[in-house]
Amino acid sequence: MTRLLAGVLALAVLSYLPAARSVEPKKADAPKVGVGQKAPDFKIKDPAGKVIDLRELTAKGPVLVRLTCGCSGCDKELAYFQAVSESYKGKGLVSLYVFKEPDAKVAQYVKDKKFNLLYAVDTAGKSWDVFQTKSMPVNILIGKGGRIEAIATGCEPTGLVAQKVSERAAKLVDAKAVNVKGKVDGQKAAK
Repeated sequence: MTRLLAGVLALAVLSYLPAARSVEPKKADAPKVGVGQKAPDFKIKDPAGKVIDLRELTAKGPVLVRLTCGCSGCDKELAYFQAVSESYKGKGLVSLYVFKEPDAKVAQYVKDKKFNLLYAVDTAGKSWDVFQTKSMPVNILIGKGGRIEAIATGCEPTGLVAQKVSERAAKLVDAKAVNVKGKVDGQKAAK
């Protein structure tokens, strides 16, 4: 009986030790990037080598950050997001596109698409780490002052996601929402 009691006591002590270690305070986790959170500090160079500083951009007005590539889905979706950018640019919205493709490929893509927006190239994908996402594309709408207002992830080539982003952007710049889906679809049908 004594041996049995000693064995049970030994098991109890051994099972307590791992549990006691797991109660130790953990290091504080970094705050997650999410709606309602402050946008992370983010700097990247444009193709000319000029530093783009997200904090400086959001001090002036809202910013749409689009982490993307040139795949066929993102390419189909691009026209809708270009329409969002063009629709609210005059009201203060700045759009920053970060491509994960090589510089030469992006340079040709920008030329072919008549891209007239702020953009950068990040082939290493560090921008995705900063924004704590693995999704592509991801659209992060940040209000003046740096608060994240909306995040839309994944490719949706029919323009529905861009339309939702357009509606949120309109509120940030105090403008009437533009039907970017109808605008782009109308342009496609006219061709």
